[in-house]
Amino acid sequence: MLLRLATLSMAAAVIAGAAYADTPLERGSYLVNTIMTCGNCHSPKGPPNVVAGKDFSGGLRFESPAFDVTASNITPDKDTGIGTWSADDIKKLMLDNVRPNGMSLVVMPTGFYRIMLPSDLDAVVTYLQSVKPISNKVPDPTYKMPSKHQIFPGAEKPIDPADLNDKVKRGFYLAAIGHCMECHTPRPRGELDFSNIGAGGQEFPGPWGIVKSANITSSKTKGLGDWSDAQIKQAITQGVDKDGKKLTGPMGFQYYAHMTDADLDAVTAWLRTVPPKE
Repeated sequence: MLLRLATLSMAAAVIAGAAYADTPLERGSYLVNTIMTCGNCHSPKGPPNVVAGKDFSGGLRFESPAFDVTASNITPDKDTGIGTWSADDIKKLMLDNVRPNGMSLVVMPTGFYRIMLPSDLDAVVTYLQSVKPISNKVPDPTYKMPSKHQIFPGAEKPIDPADLNDKVKRGFYLAAIGHCMECHTPRPRGELDFSNIGAGGQEFPGPWGIVKSANITSSKTKGLGDWSDAQIKQAITQGVDKDGKKLTGPMGFQYYAHMTDADLDAVTAWLRTVPPKE
């Protein structure tokens, strides 16, 4: 009986997450450098790729009528990064959107992270505290008006580990911590319109020019409804749409390319369930 239970437990772990590695450091590296795409914002761009040796030392500038923010240095550098932060400080920022000095953020998608498994949250922190410290002072943020901390629907609390055995629920978990809908949901008045999740339409200026986020709902006319699974995964990992057109940033194709097949299948399965929006 004990052997059978152990076998079932191992099988459940494999089903729940093929990318679960042997150590928290490896798991954290996998999450940060694939689905969470932390370096996509927090690293300086060439363009189009990250400047060699400068990963996580601060990156993209986000400017709007409400704020002017440059993605911060999240290396363990003690003077310009998060080297003086404790593990609890990092987790408080990710879950509650509060820095150690009490300041809230307006750009980082912290409203998507409450769904994280405690073990995954610990793994991410372990990895971030292990990366090379790089001295790089980014400009202080300017906030021109208040901004609401929005929690993504369904991501209010840590996922039940048993739900990861379900492909669609696992896909939702990955898409949530990957904050896909942070970009692919309209912001008509500066806040995400959760009644139109996945409808796209946000504009993103950057080294790639000005890009408008796509509709990734299940709509057959405006979204992904008439795309095959292979075409969806090709767009995610290679930046090529169903017609062979090359897509541009800021989407982190180069990060998603390193996801496991099982995780890509799960995200694709969940995208199929997103209600169509025209």
